Order: sequence, then structure tokens, then C-alpha cells
Amino acid sequence: MYRSHPLSAYLRSIRHRPYFRSVLYGCLLIASVYVLYSFVNPTYPIPTYSSFSWADPFSGDLAESYLPADETPADVWRGRAKSVKLAFLHGYHGYERYAQPHDEIRPLSNDFIDNFNGWGVTMYDSLDTMLLMGLENEYNRAMPFIEKTVFSLPDGEFAPFFETVIRYLGGLLSAYALRKDDLLLRRADELAEKLDHVFATPSGFPLFGVNPNGNVVGPEIGILAEMASLQMEYTALAKFTGKKRWWDRANTVIRALDKADLHKTGGMFPIRWNLTSAQPFDTHLSVGAQADSTHEYLLKQYLLTAKVDKANLIMYLRATTHIIAELLFLSPKRHLLYVTDTTFSTNEHRGRPSHTFEHLSCFLPGLLALGAHTLPLDDLASLGIDLNEIGNESMFGISGEGYKLLAGYNLKSLHMWAAEGLAQTCWLSYADMPTGLGPDEMVMHTAGDDRWGKTVDGFKDGGGYLWMDAIEKWKASGARGAPPGVGDKTPVIYTETERLRGSGRARDYSIRKSGYLLRPETLESLYILWRTTGNNKWRDRGWKIFESIERHTKTPSGYASLRTVEVLPAVKDDDMPSYFFAETLKYLYLMFIDTDPIPLDKWVLNTEAHPLPVIEWSQAEKDNFHIP
Repeated sequence: MYRSHPLSAYLRSIRHRPYFRSVLYGCLLIASVYVLYSFVNPTYPIPTYSSFSWADPFSGDLAESYLPADETPADVWRGRAKSVKLAFLHGYHGYERYAQPHDEIRPLSNDFIDNFNGWGVTMYDSLDTMLLMGLENEYNRAMPFIEKTVFSLPDGEFAPFFETVIRYLGGLLSAYALRKDDLLLRRADELAEKLDHVFATPSGFPLFGVNPNGNVVGPEIGILAEMASLQMEYTALAKFTGKKRWWDRANTVIRALDKADLHKTGGMFPIRWNLTSAQPFDTHLSVGAQADSTHEYLLKQYLLTAKVDKANLIMYLRATTHIIAELLFLSPKRHLLYVTDTTFSTNEHRGRPSHTFEHLSCFLPGLLALGAHTLPLDDLASLGIDLNEIGNESMFGISGEGYKLLAGYNLKSLHMWAAEGLAQTCWLSYADMPTGLGPDEMVMHTAGDDRWGKTVDGFKDGGGYLWMDAIEKWKASGARGAPPGVGDKTPVIYTETERLRGSGRARDYSIRKSGYLLRPETLESLYILWRTTGNNKWRDRGWKIFESIERHTKTPSGYASLRTVEVLPAVKDDDMPSYFFAETLKYLYLMFIDTDPIPLDKWVLNTEAHPLPVIEWSQAEKDNFHIP
């Protein structure tokens, strides 16, 4: 039917024109080759190479072609901060309309859920964010509910102590520190009284849960994060109320940790503990779920007490030394620096790495950057500390070698390299996804990597490529270029065909848990790295993540977790955790404003991002609390 069309007549005519025929065939050939090449070799942003050695592919690093705008006008950042504030208002007004005074809103069904005691956790978690954002109306509407909350539970129900402390107690104390409203302190003191039965163990470590009527619940074997993440809150409560009993609760945990036998774990705290003996029960080491906040509180408790509690500092140095020496690895292709967990370590053998990388672990680069910013890591002698004395082979066996190894470096630089490399990987886990949001858990690839260590007792000892091994080679070759694992890298976004077929091979990881739970850890680290380095690329990446949150998680009444970050359009889940207000939006807002209301040298954020002011004990308080 198209033979009479003018274009059809023209095409028939060129059959008799050899020149045009050759051009046409040539164009068809080029197009065919391009389509075939695109199919077998999908287009990724092409990485450039810097200080790359073919003899040792881990000796250099891949460079990212992306360059963020370093000179974004101040009014643009103010506008971005306003956008975050509007996001807070959108989500919180949805909570007020459909869920208050219950715990959390379900942002798809506009229902509510009471998953943290039913006392209104979203309100408590949001108080200090409201104050930092200047949201007086929302704060004032919340206060009558705060005043009237009855801290009670039906028989047979229990408040999870850890979550109650970091969200409720932390939120009250932080809001009190910012506003000095005595109602907030009175409610915090009352809540601590209701929870106090939880300390009914020989060690003084808390059990898992407590009913305010006095009943407690929990096994004899406790979880590290749940039993040792109260020090900051109880120290602040002791300072604000003048009550020694709250300091005793915090100090008992600190001293028990300090006395623990860690000879099998290189000076780092494992996950499971005996609550009777106050000693480790296993050798599972992690900075992710069930362990993260305890490692965080070692440094932060030292900073909170104006850098006088040397025991916490030494515990922090031991933990980070072991993490850097034995838990940091490089992936084979893009040389992504990541932290994983290990099991079955002994005095003679290093632990077996799982090569699992959790979103929860993305707080670590921020912690390392905070430590490098606030501690004289390049001059520990000024604090009377020698790395070789706080850890060595006679104390920790084979893991003691890490102390000697790290003592040969400028520790401040080493911690910052680790911070920037880890933060880069956390960012890439977002940038690699079509949604621009990161998955909850990944498994890093080690296949094809011949650096697997020696076989000991039937398993590969130290499987994978340790970051410090790469650093040693880089140092021996003249330390040219960026340290391994440090530096910008190009995102790799798979096509839907590659995702479905599992044919993508350029990322260096597989996704184990693909959901995005509105988590804050990556943003926390971006915020701290921006504050400590002044490099706007971290700030710019925070904005890109916020844009993705707005684009893919927003609902008419709030923001929703995603079931998977791998597909578009994003599939939402009926869930908006309270930490979205306490942490995620707070870190974004603090990243974008042009003032610093909570400077890192004057305030310390708890693990739920509730800021507490640095404490200096008076002599009377030292005498009363028996503080040396």
C-alpha cells in the first residue's frame, strides 16, 4: 500500500545509483555493529585510570568523571534546606492527622502502628528536629501529648530497652538541652525510673526489655548494641538531674566493657555477651546490626565528657585498629572499600569474613572522620598512649599484629582514607540504583580474586583482599596516586534486562536485601565528612539522595520505605519509621543550612541523632559521683 508514496519511489530509484547504495549499506552496517556492541557490552560510564598497575590491579584506583559543583550559591543551599524542612512538615503533618498519639503512621493506608510501646515515638523522636528547624507550632502542639504520656504497658508486654533509650529518652534529653523546658527533663527522669528494673543482672548490663510494672524479659546471653548503648543518655541525665544513680548506670557498663577479655577478638567487642559474667559469649565481630551503636558510643562518650574518660578512648582505638586491620576489604574490579563482619576468630587465626556489607555499617565512615577531626591521632603520645602498648601479639595473638602495622602510619591520615573510601562505597550503593537509593544489604564479590590467604583447618584464613595489604603495597611502591579504595568512582546502573538475567558484572556486588528503609547512615556520614573536610561533593551527594527520596518515596501523607531499589517505578511499603524525622531529615537539613547550630566540638549526637551538649563535671559533681 506504500508503493505510491514519494519516499518509496525515491528508495526504488537509488537501487540504480551505486554511490547512494554504498552509503546506505555502509550506514546500515554501522548501525548494526552499534546495536550488537550495545547488546553484548552495555554502555557504562567509562572509568578513567589513575596510577593503575596491570601487574597489581589493586595498587591504583579508578577515578569518577563526576565533578560536583563546588561553587553552588549560598541561596541555592538555603533553598535546599527549605525543601528538607517542607519534607519534614509534609511527613509530620501526615502523622499528626492520621496517627498521633500512636507511634508511627502507615503512609500508604493512613493507618497507624504501635511498634515502640505505643507512647508516640514519632513525636519524641521529632522534638529536637523541630527545634533545630524552628518549627514552633509543631513543637507546641506536641508538648501536651508529651506531658500526658503514661509510661505503662499491659501485663505481658515489654518496652525494648535499647530502642526506648535512644528514641524516647534521647529525644527528651536533646530537646531539653536545646529548649531548657523543665517538663522535658521531668519526663526523662520519670521514664528512666520506669525502665530501671531492666538492670537486674549480676553484671549491671541491662536485659532486653522491661515492663514499667517491674517485670523484665531477656535471655542470659545479650546483644552488644542492646546492652551497651545507654552511656551517653544516662550520663546526660545524671548531669541534668544531679542524680548519681544515673551516672552509676552508665559507668557500670563502661567499666564492664573495659575489663572484658577480648584476647580472641583483637580488642574489639563481639556481638553476643553473657549478662551474668559480663564476658563475651562468641567471636562474631561486626559494625553493623546488633553492634554498631556500641562502637559508636566509645568515641562519643569520650567526646561527651570533654575528653576526660581515657578508658573509652582506648577502647575506641582498639576497636578501630582491629576494624581497619582485619574488617576492611577491597573489591576486585572497582576497588570498592567495604567493611564486613567476621566469625570464628581465635588467638591463632583471623576471623572468617562474610563479605556482607550492610547499610547500617555506613555510619562508620562518619565515625572515623569524627575521630580524625577531634582526636590527635597523629600524636597519641600527647595523650600518653602508645598503640603498641594498648595492643600487641602477647595480648591479642595474631590480631595483635595489626597494632604494630598501623603504628607505622600517620593514624589521622589512615582513618581519613578509610572514612572517605567507605563513604564513597556507601554513596555508590545509591548512585548505582535506578531509584538513586541504596539497598539494605549487599554481598561483595571476591570471585576471581587470588588473594585468599592460606588454608587453615579446612577454611580460607582471611578470605578476600584486605585493605591494609593493598595499602602496604601502595606504600612500598612509592605511595603514588590516591591510596587504594580512596577516590571518586563511576556509578554503574544496570539495565532492566541485565537485572532480570543477572548478567551484570561491573558493580562488584550482589544485592541480598533490596529494600530502602528511609535509613540515615549514609547521610550521617556525608554530613560529617562535609563538616570535617569542607568538600562540597559530600554535600552535593546528600542533595542527590534527597531528590531521590522526594521522587520515589513520597506519598500524600508522608514518605514510605521501598520494597526494592532496583526497579522503576519504585514499589512502596506501608512504613515510615520515626528515625526518618530524627535522623534522615535532620542530617539533610544540617548539611544544607549555612549555619552550624550544633558544632561538632560542642555537641555530640547519640545514635538516633539526638544532640547532647559536651559535659564538663564540676568538682562538686566529681566528688558526688566519685569521678576521678
